[in-house]
Amino acid sequence: MADINLKEVTLIVGVVTACYWNSLFCGFVFDDVSAILDNKDLHPSTPLKTLFQNDFWGTPMSEERSHKSYRPLTVLTFRLNYLFSELKPMSYHLLNMIFHAVVSVIFLKVCKLFLDSRSSMIASLLFAVHPIHTEAVTGVVGRAELLSSIFFLAAFLSYTKSKGPDNSIVWTPIALTVFLVAVATLCKEQGITVVGICCVYEVFIAQGYTLPLLCTTAGQFLRGKGSIPFSMLQTLIKLIVLMFSTLLLVVIRVQVIQSQLPVFTRFDNPAAVSPTPTRQLTFNYLLPVNAWLLLNPSELCCDWTMGTIPLIESFLDIRNLATFTFFCFLGALGIFGLRYPGDSSKTVLMALCLMALPFIPASNLFFPVGFVVAERVLYVPSMGFCILVAHGWQRISNKSVLKKLSWICLSMVLFTHALKTLHRNWDWESEYTLFMSALKVNKNNAKLWNNVGHALENEKNFERALKYFLQATHVQPDDIGAHMNVGRTYKNLNRTKEAEESYMMAKSLMPQIIPGKKYAARIAPNHLNVYINLANLIRANESRLEEADQLYRQAISMRPDFKQAYISRGELLLKMNKPLKAKEAYLKALELDRNNADLWYNLAIVHIELKEPTEALKNFNRALELNPKHKLALFNSAILMQESGEVKLRPEARKRLLSYINEEPQDANGYFNLGMLAMDDKKDSEAEMWMKKAIKLQADFRSALFNLALLYSQTAKELMALPILEELLRYYPDHIKGLILKGDILMNQKKDILGAKKCFEKILEMDPSNVQGKHNLCVVYFEEKDLLKAERCLVETLALAPHEEYIQRHLNIVRDKISSSNIVEQPVFPAGKTSGVEGDKIPTENVKGIRNEPRPTQIINTSDNKSQSKSNKQLGKNTDKETPHKTTKEIKEIEKKRVAALKRLEEIERILNGILSSLFR
Repeated sequence: MADINLKEVTLIVGVVTACYWNSLFCGFVFDDVSAILDNKDLHPSTPLKTLFQNDFWGTPMSEERSHKSYRPLTVLTFRLNYLFSELKPMSYHLLNMIFHAVVSVIFLKVCKLFLDSRSSMIASLLFAVHPIHTEAVTGVVGRAELLSSIFFLAAFLSYTKSKGPDNSIVWTPIALTVFLVAVATLCKEQGITVVGICCVYEVFIAQGYTLPLLCTTAGQFLRGKGSIPFSMLQTLIKLIVLMFSTLLLVVIRVQVIQSQLPVFTRFDNPAAVSPTPTRQLTFNYLLPVNAWLLLNPSELCCDWTMGTIPLIESFLDIRNLATFTFFCFLGALGIFGLRYPGDSSKTVLMALCLMALPFIPASNLFFPVGFVVAERVLYVPSMGFCILVAHGWQRISNKSVLKKLSWICLSMVLFTHALKTLHRNWDWESEYTLFMSALKVNKNNAKLWNNVGHALENEKNFERALKYFLQATHVQPDDIGAHMNVGRTYKNLNRTKEAEESYMMAKSLMPQIIPGKKYAARIAPNHLNVYINLANLIRANESRLEEADQLYRQAISMRPDFKQAYISRGELLLKMNKPLKAKEAYLKALELDRNNADLWYNLAIVHIELKEPTEALKNFNRALELNPKHKLALFNSAILMQESGEVKLRPEARKRLLSYINEEPQDANGYFNLGMLAMDDKKDSEAEMWMKKAIKLQADFRSALFNLALLYSQTAKELMALPILEELLRYYPDHIKGLILKGDILMNQKKDILGAKKCFEKILEMDPSNVQGKHNLCVVYFEEKDLLKAERCLVETLALAPHEEYIQRHLNIVRDKISSSNIVEQPVFPAGKTSGVEGDKIPTENVKGIRNEPRPTQIINTSDNKSQSKSNKQLGKNTDKETPHKTTKEIKEIEKKRVAALKRLEEIERILNGILSSLFR
């Protein structure tokens, strides 16, 4: 075996780079969304052991809806990508390109086992540029093929060194081969097929046997005319070790998937559920279809499911000729490779093995798979094809007559393939470009119409998306998913009647429950979302909540492990004011998935509804243990701590709010609540800073504007508060507390009695029974020296609040003033006081604890559906409308201020009475 040199490696790496450089600018598309963007196994917060418990898509292998694709080492490389660049796609594509270059270089080394250096280089270059590989290289999930191929080829190269001098067995390479096979299998399942290639290599290449020789030896042994040669016994021992190791790997793999095959529907693979002979005829026809894609990759498509390839339902179908021709050609090559000795036949035999054996898991011959044709599964089989082409070219180019023509043809093939690959990469730039390119090849696949619709839907282009979803229902009228997509789009367009009709159509297409037959095995798990979507739609109508609940329960009865049904039902039960039942639903969901931070968060919301803040906080903390960056848990747990009034919890609340604004720097709520915490801690400058940041992000933030003005008022910066109040009232002209504060500042600081009067009159226009506004207007009348009007006003105010002692006291003062008005005109009310709820000023308790109207507490919906629903519940109090609950300490502070205010008022009355007495003496 010749070694590869630096020039060869440089050439291959350069060619790969030239063909795939533009793949670095592609995004995450198609299956990348599920495997990368939606896969929590990539996140550092997920324990590493979880990678070995979940499938390729992040679903626990124990769940029936799992795809059963067990590729933990591939997911580990995704996780490493995430560690360095999170979800920036360029690094993922770069690593894929590097892996493809590595495979191409190792493949060159394998080729040199069977071809001369020139032909080996040609085979490797053809493999490097072949357009069929764009799905495996440019599609990030194709990394499973790339990684598996590296260890696949490494295992084979290791095995080729297991033959020692005098045909002895070298066990170290064999042990290494078994290890590399296991690693390849942990990257992708097809890695185990290299064992078959090793067996063929051992018998027909290393030992040089031919099929006639094996048959003769076996016949003589069975007739008792001879014994098995020692060399053949050694070969048999090696094969037994390989086969036993393979069997052990298969048993482990079956245990991992818990003896369950994944659930696929007729939409994924129509032939798999077709009767005989349609199933057999179609599956056999798919073999020449795949071979044609290798031979002529001019029309490539990312999805070949559903109606892409019509079923062959009759022996008279003309396509059967293609199947017959393919098997004849394959049989001829097989006979040539097995029957005749010589380098050429052995090269052909190994090429056929590389084409056929790795393709077996995807062939549908032994078990159904979730696709009809998938270009990425041809990544390893294309190696055999490239060896076959290079060998054929070698034979032709040796003839002087055809030498120039063979070089010209080879150059054209390599150049056109490279251009096709380069152009094909741009199709993978976005989901829209990918699926539109697929529709040019095949318009009979409803899944493609659906996927273009999804791409447009992600861009909020619902009108155009609807056209593609509707076309999908026309192409495949019984496609449940297409009708669900139509319903969801109608909902997004606020056309609820049409949305409900579409969901009802999808529901009618669901298979009926057959007693004694497992329902889950007959339907794709995501199709059960039709019950969720329909229930989510109709529950907007308060009169149909029970109907929605019935739909959730129906979904649960069909699939008891349907986690999303429990989650959605829990949210509905909260809406129906049944928190205890909601709690039961979430606890059931947690039994299915205890490591789901969103579920612990939702359970915390239930405990808030049950008035159990301590339990709520425990569940928030559990959610944050699983996901320290859970934004809603950070925010709402901080608000819960803040509202508890416990001083010892404030530092942790502040810490969580700081973490929240780090995750959501554009959400003004986080800054506002940090400001309120600072106000609670008497940190005025810090509170001012946070309030200003909140207002900068959200100019019309009502509570932030008012509390900033209040902060200025309480820190003797009343004139700075005035423009803030003007801005508040520009957005919210009916903000009563803002009007009261503005009136107070105008009267006491600006001496603008007319402006203050307008504020108080506006309050009474909106709320004639507002005692504070009414009283302050009375003060204005007094300042205007209209004592009779002030008296009438105070009488009316006292009627509204007969138990307020200060109103009666002020009324007595005015009456005294009226009786002595012919003697003295002296101000009765002390300067700087315009309201009298507590000591002639705006009461501290009415403005101190204003909280924002925090974002509604959100019940997280963990389904794959586009829509998420929100609860109308709030953790924080909206104290622009109601006074927040006071702690004992706050109540004592208020009482102290009240007593002090009453003492001040008594002192004022004493001074006033002294003046009046002196005047009448």
